[in-house]
Amino acid sequence: MHWIPRALLCCTAILSAFSLSTITSAQTNPFTKGQVADRIRKVEDGVDEFQKYLNNRGDDAKNRADSAQNSGATSRRQRGDSANAQNRRDQAKQTKDDLEDAMDDLNRSTNRLRRKFDPTSNYLETKVQMEQVMDSARRVNQVMTKGNYGTQAERYWAALRANINDLARCYNLTPMGT
Repeated sequence: MHWIPRALLCCTAILSAFSLSTITSAQTNPFTKGQVADRIRKVEDGVDEFQKYLNNRGDDAKNRADSAQNSGATSRRQRGDSANAQNRRDQAKQTKDDLEDAMDDLNRSTNRLRRKFDPTSNYLETKVQMEQVMDSARRVNQVMTKGNYGTQAERYWAALRANINDLARCYNLTPMGT
């Protein structure tokens, strides 16, 4: 008769220990490595697409400027003050360079994350590399909000930022704002 309460107490203790370990495990590692790998791939693809768009956009603008110069056509803006036009060109070149530098940094940090991620058994070991990705992405975000790159560039960045934020949540990192 005395063994029934003891058996119930032991079963309760074992079940509560098991449920506590399951809860702790779920809180520290809620995603599988495959799920995180898929999110990393989405970020890598987004970075590549955005850089490709920026390169094509630059080439298109250069071609339009060359063809306008060759045809002798000038816009009202070009007929105005040449010093002002030069200042605008310098400013545009600087913001373009800032975005290219920030995107190159984001590409490097994303590639570094992938290199470190693949051989690890626990993806949380690459949290430092993910923090570097977030720092690089915040820099791109600052450049994008300062400059005027057009709606297409903003769409590419919004999609990429959403994927980066999704990946950040896997690592329990604070996502970027808009």
